[in-house]
Amino acid sequence: MRIAVTGSTGLIGSALVDSLLADGHEVLRLVRQHSRTGPQPDGTVGVGWNPLLMQIDAAALEGVDAAVHLAGAGVGDRRWTDAYRREIRDSRVLGTETLAAALAGLKRPPRVLVSASAVGYYGQTGDQVIDEGAPAGGDFLAEVCREWEQAARPAAAAGIRVVHPRTGLVLDPAGGAGARLLPLFRLGLGGRLGRGEQYWSLISLADEVAALRFLIDREELSGPVNLTGPAPVTNRELTAELARQLGRPAVFAVPEWALRTALGEMAVEVVGSHRVVPKALTDAGFAFRDPDVAAIVAAALGER
Repeated sequence: MRIAVTGSTGLIGSALVDSLLADGHEVLRLVRQHSRTGPQPDGTVGVGWNPLLMQIDAAALEGVDAAVHLAGAGVGDRRWTDAYRREIRDSRVLGTETLAAALAGLKRPPRVLVSASAVGYYGQTGDQVIDEGAPAGGDFLAEVCREWEQAARPAAAAGIRVVHPRTGLVLDPAGGAGARLLPLFRLGLGGRLGRGEQYWSLISLADEVAALRFLIDREELSGPVNLTGPAPVTNRELTAELARQLGRPAVFAVPEWALRTALGEMAVEVVGSHRVVPKALTDAGFAFRDPDVAAIVAAALGER
C-alpha cells in the first residue's frame, strides 16, 4: 500500500512509519521543510505542506491508498498561554481541513483517512466509564477535539472512509507523559499526582501502532474509535505498578494545588479524569498485546 502520514516524526508517527516500512509499504511523509521533500534515505518520500498556511502539494498525493493524520502541537509541551491555545487548535483544525480537502480533490481519492483525535473529546468524566457513544465535553480540549474531527468532513463527503482514533495516554519513555514520569520513578523520586484517584486511559505504543493499522485495514470501522487499553487505571494504581516493577519507592506526592500553580490550565491533563474504554475496537476483534497496567508498564520499561 501507498500510505501518507502526517506527524511522522512524533512518538506515534515515527513508530507507525517504522512498522509500515518493515512490512513493505510505501510511505509518504508530509513535511514542512523543503529540504526533506522527495526520496529520503530511509526509503520514505517527503511531500511538502504547511498546515498553518493551509498549503499542500496535493499532486504528490495522487495514488495514495490511505492517509494517517497525526500532526498537532503537543498539549503538554508548554504552558497554555492564549497564543499556545491558538496553536494547539490551529495546528489540528487547519491541518485537518487542508489534508481532507486535498484528498477529496484527488482524481482517485484514498479509500481511508485515519484522522487523529483524543479522549479529551469527552471532557472530564470522573469515574464514569465512557465509550464512543458518550457526548463531547465542554472544556477547551473537548472543543478542540470536536472541531478537529469536524474538519475532516470534506473527505467523508468525497466518499473516503474517515476514522477518528481518540487516543488516550501512550506510555512510552520516548515521549509524552512517559518521558517525564519514567526517569523520576527510576530514580526513586516518583509518586502520585494530586489525589491519585483520577483515571488515566493508558495504551502501550505497540498497541497504539497496531490499532492504527487495524483502522486502516478494517473497512467496517468509521467515525470515532477509542484507542486506549481495555482497563483504565487510577494515577495511584499506575504509581504503585511503576514502583513495583522498578523496585523503587514511590513515596513522593505532588498536591493538586501545586500542579495547578505550576502548570496553569494545562494541569487538567494531569489531575483530570478520563475512564475511557475501547468498545468499538474490541467489538471489531482487535487483540491487545498489552491489555492491563502491568503489561503496559512492562512494555514501557523494555521488559518485553
